Amino acid sequence: MSKSATAYACQSCGEVYSKWSGRCDACGEWNTLVEEAVSSAPGGLKAAKSGTKRSSKVEFTALNDAEDPPARVVMGVEELDRVFGGGLVPSSATLIGGDPGIGKSTLLLQVAARLARNGLTSVYVSGEEAAAQIQERAKRLKVADSPVQLATETDLRRILSSLKAAKPDFVVIDSIQTLWSDSLEAAPGSVGQVRACAQELTRWAKKSGAAIILVGHVTKEGQIAGPRVVEHMVDTVFYFEGERGHQFRILRAVKNRFGPTDEIGIFEMHQYGLAPAKEPSALFLSADGEDAGGTAVFAAMEGSRPVLAEVQALVANSAYGTPRRSVIGWDSGRLAMLLAVLEARCGVTVAGRDVYLSVAGGYRISEPAGDLAAAAALLSSLSDTALPAKSVFFGEIALSGAVRPVARMDHRLKEAARLGFEHAFMPEGGPAAVDGLTITPIRRLADLVDRLAPETVE
Repeated sequence: MSKSATAYACQSCGEVYSKWSGRCDACGEWNTLVEEAVSSAPGGLKAAKSGTKRSSKVEFTALNDAEDPPARVVMGVEELDRVFGGGLVPSSATLIGGDPGIGKSTLLLQVAARLARNGLTSVYVSGEEAAAQIQERAKRLKVADSPVQLATETDLRRILSSLKAAKPDFVVIDSIQTLWSDSLEAAPGSVGQVRACAQELTRWAKKSGAAIILVGHVTKEGQIAGPRVVEHMVDTVFYFEGERGHQFRILRAVKNRFGPTDEIGIFEMHQYGLAPAKEPSALFLSADGEDAGGTAVFAAMEGSRPVLAEVQALVANSAYGTPRRSVIGWDSGRLAMLLAVLEARCGVTVAGRDVYLSVAGGYRISEPAGDLAAAAALLSSLSDTALPAKSVFFGEIALSGAVRPVARMDHRLKEAARLGFEHAFMPEGGPAAVDGLTITPIRRLADLVDRLAPETVE
């Protein structure tokens, strides 16, 4: 007969304690320890001591054994195949997180329907919605006639039994936080339950040869809820990003054992679901065609793909004693550094003024190469003059005021030329010429100030 023991698990990192404490010593978070009942099943330590054999010896193989890698399953959605590294890998486990309502369930239902139409056995298990709700969504997405096997269940044992009988090729679990295992007495969504369910499903995927995708909820900080050990269990971890007010969604890879970890897939939300973006590089640019002051175009790189994004800045006199610094789509720490370099190295005074900086279209700049574009937008707003028409900017700014080279400058320039841009402000050391582009090398940030807004120097 199994015995129940009480433990206190941190809902942030998953560390387990025998007594309650106000602060978790492992992650430093406060008030995250929750009491959970842990069942100790028979046949554990006592069985080992009695000499019961649980498994045979481990078989080793040589490092140079040549085994053919498993063939990838191409899903037929170009943006999704790009993020996965060329398609789904059999016997793999994927974790996808994102804000509520961002489109995770919609995208995965579309993928399951497409694979089912291509002859693969697809299973969609939902623990959040009733079957009628999913069927209604399938009708709206025009995929109701696809032979997807649908189930609504939260009991892990019943789900695994059904999967072993169905022998599917592709499985979607929506979501991992709703499942519960009878090996634990904790509530669904707790650290112990999420960890146990993810482990069981990942083990089943490795043994069965199926590709499984787990949907995960996210916390208010944007991290996948539950213990971080779940992200270590699975093979790939993706985050679905975007703003509800925008029609664009970005699927970003943060872990991928079978492909690159810096790729993104860009989708557009339509009436009939999510569709791959036709022109990803131009999605985040202004469509009005006007060259307004405080706007600069940044040539970014997302994995192997160049993306052009619009950086908007506004510098205004502060109405209060403490100036405001508001940032959307960029790191606030880099903005503070950039303002300090402008004042200390270039003589541009922004103290006492409110500074607002935003990246248009819901895009988020994560690379230091965006420093020069942000500086150009700030200078344009300070001088209240538009930047040269059809210009792009990229380059990393050091604390000394030097503009440092960045990776793949030739790819950025070629994409800007393809989209009709005529001028490029970039660090020294890049390509000397690109067809259709006039290249202006910038050695120091002060050189950019002298070219674009010399009147801002005091």
